[in-house]
Amino acid sequence: MIHPTAVIHPQAVLGANVKIGPHAVIEGAAKIGDGCEIQAHAIIGGHVEMGRDNLIGYGAVLGGDPQDFAFKPQIRSQVRIGDGNKIREYCTIHRGTTENSATTVGHGCFLMAGAHLAHNVSLGDHVVIANNALLGGYVQVAERVFIGGGCVFHQHIRVGRLAICQGGSAFSKDIPPFTTAAERNGVAGLNVVGLRRAGLTTTQRTEIKDAFALLYRSGMNTTQALAAAGSRKWGPEAQAFFEFVAAAKKRGICDLLGARTGSGSALAEPGRTDGE
Repeated sequence: MIHPTAVIHPQAVLGANVKIGPHAVIEGAAKIGDGCEIQAHAIIGGHVEMGRDNLIGYGAVLGGDPQDFAFKPQIRSQVRIGDGNKIREYCTIHRGTTENSATTVGHGCFLMAGAHLAHNVSLGDHVVIANNALLGGYVQVAERVFIGGGCVFHQHIRVGRLAICQGGSAFSKDIPPFTTAAERNGVAGLNVVGLRRAGLTTTQRTEIKDAFALLYRSGMNTTQALAAAGSRKWGPEAQAFFEFVAAAKKRGICDLLGARTGSGSALAEPGRTDGE
């Protein structure tokens, strides 16, 4: 199951039924779970731990040092990968940039060719990232997010559960859960198809639509909309939507594309009323 041209460090730990292709390199004390397949020319750094049944594609590089000027190679950090992920050819995933930190991938994710996860990125379960999308350091992506090809994400932003991002878009602000994000820091509407496919009931979807309308279509800024939401009882999904918005930091959240005038944003950040 291991090609004779593969290079495997003696400290590496391989589970049962692991396949390793030609010229693949397994460095240091890497840990690879049962049933994983490492295809030709892939490199698994010594700081990588992965669960079972993962596919690592041709030429992928996992566990490389972060692209951070402040990083020191002696720092102990990791890449941690769950079970059942497909990480296709030439993907790159860098390890954490601070002591004992990690870049993490959940279970059942699909990273298409050329995707990049910078240091300390966190992916939830069942995330799909299409070709050549680039995630900067500390980006947090919740479960069941779909990221279109060629999207770019500024460091430290968050992408909420069941959001979908249009290919070729760029984001430096948080993307709320359940939304369709597009262009530059824009929200076009709700991910209606994704909500249905995820099994949310009609009642749940209607409440999410009400929450979206209050935030984006009421004419209120973010601070006012959050105050209005606090006076009403919401179900778990809509409550999570508003909690996500309230937790946004200085960069704020993406605004509504249809409400833009000129180059300004239609929404204020939490705690601000200047519409920035």
